[in-house]
Amino acid sequence: MPVPTVTAPSNRTPSSLCLHDSLCPSADSPDREAAAVVVAHPEQGWSLLCNAVVLFEDTGELLPDGRVIAPHRPVLVLV
Repeated sequence: MPVPTVTAPSNRTPSSLCLHDSLCPSADSPDREAAAVVVAHPEQGWSLLCNAVVLFEDTGELLPDGRVIAPHRPVLVLV
């Protein structure tokens, strides 16, 4: 029995993650952290965003293609 294939637009994650009307930024866009939270696990320190990005509490990110974005929270400089 053939398995049906589903094709999603390249700028949007599968509809199983996007359950809202406005489009979320893609995982490749600079504002990817603005995507809606689909699953939140603050006790474990991470959230899954609608664009399939895993956002960690230290501001690090794991992108859907496996790339890692290092934490980028502001650094306090004492003078």
